[in-house]
Amino acid sequence: MDIQPKELLQQLFDSAVAAALPKGNLAEYLPQDTRQKAVVIGAGKAAASMAAELDAIWEGELSGVVVTRYDHGAPCERIEIIEAAHPVPDDAGERVGRRILELVSGLGEDDLVICLLSGGGSSLLSLPAPGLTLSDKQAINKALLKSGAAIDEMNCVRKHLSGIKGGRLAAAAYPARLIALGISDVPGDEPTVIASGPTVADPTTSAQALSILDSYGIEIGAHVRAWLESPESETVKPGDERLSKAEFHMIATPQDALDAAAHLARSKGLAPLVLGDCIEGESREVAKVHAAIAKQILKCGQPVQAPCVILSGGETTVTIKGNGRGGRNSEFMLSLFNELKGQAGVYALAADTDGIDGVEDNAGAMISPELFAQAEDAGLKAEDYLANNDSYGFFSQLGTLVETGPTRTNVNDFRAILVLPK
Repeated sequence: MDIQPKELLQQLFDSAVAAALPKGNLAEYLPQDTRQKAVVIGAGKAAASMAAELDAIWEGELSGVVVTRYDHGAPCERIEIIEAAHPVPDDAGERVGRRILELVSGLGEDDLVICLLSGGGSSLLSLPAPGLTLSDKQAINKALLKSGAAIDEMNCVRKHLSGIKGGRLAAAAYPARLIALGISDVPGDEPTVIASGPTVADPTTSAQALSILDSYGIEIGAHVRAWLESPESETVKPGDERLSKAEFHMIATPQDALDAAAHLARSKGLAPLVLGDCIEGESREVAKVHAAIAKQILKCGQPVQAPCVILSGGETTVTIKGNGRGGRNSEFMLSLFNELKGQAGVYALAADTDGIDGVEDNAGAMISPELFAQAEDAGLKAEDYLANNDSYGFFSQLGTLVETGPTRTNVNDFRAILVLPK
């Protein structure tokens, strides 16, 4: 079997990303008649590429605005694309959030709204609730990102501090027909969590949001606490009449990405072992489990025999204690590197499908058996870099960062561990 491990890992990642792109995935969820007039809104890292695809296939009059992360724009003739900050919101996101809400308010029952949502929409669509400020949301968002909170916990808080999320956008668009199209970046593919569910009912409560903040020891101002304790902070709930004309369709998921990678692996003569598309937990701890599976395959041929590739997705977290650089995928890879210690026959890649690992300029990192000796020769100790949350610094010195630039989609983490016979 002629396998070039590093090249194959990159191909697996590329196939996963390609399966999650909007091109070719939108049309089947649109109305049969695409000659009618439609208002387009949206938010997320894939919002621009989704808008470009809609612009290319929609025959009727089209207008509107979507917001995406800086440098994630795409050419689009009829839909305005605005860029804003992620993962911590900025005033550009606040302005476009207000504008989108105004755009859909006052529409009639014969109007059509198409809403394009993907990962990152929570930060990009950052309209604070009445009485709150952008700085309130920025401070809480930063604290949540450092706390190790899961994505559903973060979005529960975001929804209850927002003037547009948690079903409020759909409520504002009523009685117009609203078709929301989503690309999932969350475990379980829950529409209520993607971009904090601006077009769907929210089953969480303000009390839960307050409990999450308290459980992670996140300090909030008295006015924020007063808001969360007031009935006005509650989101739109299941059964609300204003959601009766809103529908939601998922056009791409993390499982789609894993399926594409698994298909490619089989075509190369490798057995794919798919661990799941919704793996959560601390990145470094998840890596230890993956390392143990790779070792078991080499030692006992269980649960599959080499040559094979272990595939997984989901969204891990990093509880930041150091002052280094690096996202959850690079930290996963550094922990995996530390566990394997140059294990012969094991190569791996972990990267975020949006091309951005946290707030860095890399998507993730790659390791190989020979890298362990290279790190020792360079005097680099993985334990020290893990303690400082400096996975970026570690892999940048070894030249094994995975750098793709923005992919303009987002189905979260992608991990591939190639296990070859010794």
